[in-house]
Amino acid sequence: MAHDDMDGDVAMLGWPMGWTASLFVGIVTALLGLLVTVLPTQSLTVITVLLGVLLIVSGIYQLVRVFDSRERQRVWHGLAALAFIVIGVVLIRHLHFSFAIIGLVIGITWIVQGISALMSGIAVRGASGAGWLIFFGVISLIAGIVVVSAPVSSVTALAVLAGIWFIVMGVMEIVGAFALRSAERTVARDDRGDHTTIPGQRAESSDAAERRSPWRHTAG
Repeated sequence: MAHDDMDGDVAMLGWPMGWTASLFVGIVTALLGLLVTVLPTQSLTVITVLLGVLLIVSGIYQLVRVFDSRERQRVWHGLAALAFIVIGVVLIRHLHFSFAIIGLVIGITWIVQGISALMSGIAVRGASGAGWLIFFGVISLIAGIVVVSAPVSSVTALAVLAGIWFIVMGVMEIVGAFALRSAERTVARDDRGDHTTIPGQRAESSDAAERRSPWRHTAG
């Protein structure tokens, strides 16, 4: 039963391609985190440019749909195409402005999230977990105000923190991959042990059966 449980745990923890896929993901994640941590500004530039290219491609796709005679929402597709293309070009051509916009969006999101958590914590004051809600709301509100006050430098600092987080997650994934490999080897070794025949065991069992057989005494 314990052996079956171990097999089930390995099957649930394992990736479809085994521990090697988990190891590969961990290495890639750690390397990506290291790259972002060492080169935060360049990494943000690459991400912003890729986002701008994605928006331009999406705008072109929407523009193609405008000329489809079977399309009934051509006006909306045209407006979406215009907005996507303009935003994409702005992101690529004005990187400093793009960093500021990203920082403002993150900061405003944290401010709204902090206010919401504060209001929820005050509303359920005295209940279990209310203190954590208030604490989280205060931290989120302060962090949002800091990011909004200096969006560009804050985004760079956040990129460094994100890189460190990726490194930690990558290392954890690598450790988990080696643990999974060890579990798979343990299961395989147990499987080989279950089907191994001990030399002399069959002969000893036959002798014991012959000694216990009543026909032996009758024949004697």
